[in-house]
Amino acid sequence: MTLVSAEERAFAFLPMNERPRKPRSRGVTEIRGPYYTPVGRHYLDDLLETMGAYVDTLKYAGGSFSLMPREAVSALNELCHEHDVEVSTGGFLEYVLAQRGDAVARYLEECRELGFDIVEISSGFITLPTDDLVALTKAVRAAGLKAKPEVGIQFGAGGASTIEALEAEGMRDVGQAIELAKHHLDAGAQLIMIESEGITEQVREWRTDVVGRIVSELGIEQVMFEAADPAVFTWYVRNYGIDVNLFVDHSQIVQLECLRAGIWGTDDTWGRILSYRASKGEET
Repeated sequence: MTLVSAEERAFAFLPMNERPRKPRSRGVTEIRGPYYTPVGRHYLDDLLETMGAYVDTLKYAGGSFSLMPREAVSALNELCHEHDVEVSTGGFLEYVLAQRGDAVARYLEECRELGFDIVEISSGFITLPTDDLVALTKAVRAAGLKAKPEVGIQFGAGGASTIEALEAEGMRDVGQAIELAKHHLDAGAQLIMIESEGITEQVREWRTDVVGRIVSELGIEQVMFEAADPAVFTWYVRNYGIDVNLFVDHSQIVQLECLRAGIWGTDDTWGRILSYRASKGEET
């Protein structure tokens, strides 16, 4: 299921913004897997059978895979691959790093054995020098896996901290986050995950200025924004178009794709989400 064409989908006579082929370099969608709710093989099979053409990556969250039987993790990852969906570890590397010793090397080895494709490199709760973070990107690539570094502006991001607690932690300068992202890209990372906390999550006002600067300096194709809230991913699509790369919850994939396709939305998006390439019948 690598392509959704007008001939393959139901009600093919109705025009809509068609999605590009997988693997995509724009309009990439990552969905959250097990975390807030369990995600087993039967549920995931149903999800990917109906919406798999719109899913590029499944991301485990909170180290959920470490609680599951190895066979179950392998089966979920294999099912994803059957639908041309890559599998990401999420930011569990932070916990692994705290164990010291050879934990990172063993973690990467098991990720490869269990069929993971992407290792996320986050540092929301720990502090590492830039050189160490970049070295992790290189280590992931050397292990035969793809590195997806996560950068952000909020100290203490990645958990369930309150707005007040995060405000007490303070924020990083956006320029510092952008420079770190550039170092990761130079080290071979293909895509940078932008942490939502401090920008659109757990804040009193959205920092849309931060988003604008990130897009301006890094480019829309090199970043993915966490947007696991309908109001947030609607804002991204409305302001940056259907080609923006987004991370949402697995329960939101249909809603997001209806918005990308331009077939449904709210009063501020209805009839406004368009694609010039698709309207001219060009390959997207």
